[in-house]
Amino acid sequence: MQWLTAGRRQRRADHDIVAHDNNSRQHESKSRAAIRRRAEPGVRAMAGRTAAVKKSELSAAKPALNGRPAANGKAAPAPGGEKVLNLGVLDGHLGYFLRRVQVWVFQDFIKTLAGLDLRPAQYSVLAVIGANRGLSQADVAQFLGIERARLVRLLHRLEKRGLTQRLDSPNDRRSHALQLTSAGQALLKRATTLAELHEANLTQRLGTTNHARIMEALRGFDARR
Repeated sequence: MQWLTAGRRQRRADHDIVAHDNNSRQHESKSRAAIRRRAEPGVRAMAGRTAAVKKSELSAAKPALNGRPAANGKAAPAPGGEKVLNLGVLDGHLGYFLRRVQVWVFQDFIKTLAGLDLRPAQYSVLAVIGANRGLSQADVAQFLGIERARLVRLLHRLEKRGLTQRLDSPNDRRSHALQLTSAGQALLKRATTLAELHEANLTQRLGTTNHARIMEALRGFDARR
């Protein structure tokens, strides 16, 4: 009987120890959860600051990655910006800058005279024929520096539009005398007004003084010499 009572006491003691251990573990678990809850705002804030620092460092590193040094040692602008390139030997060639001006001149001329459907070369031919009645095709080609085959095609288009006509030359039966029709004269008058507007645009881009100087310098240039 004593050994039975002792066994029961031992089992109750063991049960009490297990219960106490479970209670201790639950209390420890709750304490850890409370500590994590109190610490979470600080951890999130620290994570946010860390992410911001990394983002800042990455942004600062991008120019070094994307802006590769140019030939002169300077970093090129970031992608999306206009690159500044070195012209090299082109910087000493007048022809290069004349060509760039010519591109702008042709674009603005075509845009300004778009309503008349008249190209720069066609306008030049009409202007020269209008100012020099009776010129031959050879005269026009040489004066304007246009290849004869190209001038033939150009004159053919102008004739189809009823703007020019070729008459028998009184001096040479083998050639023709060119002149404007009434429609050609009327169109040239309208085109001249618009061409003056185009010239005003060019003067505004270059400046009045520079425009006058360039005109004076190039007016005497003769490609035939």
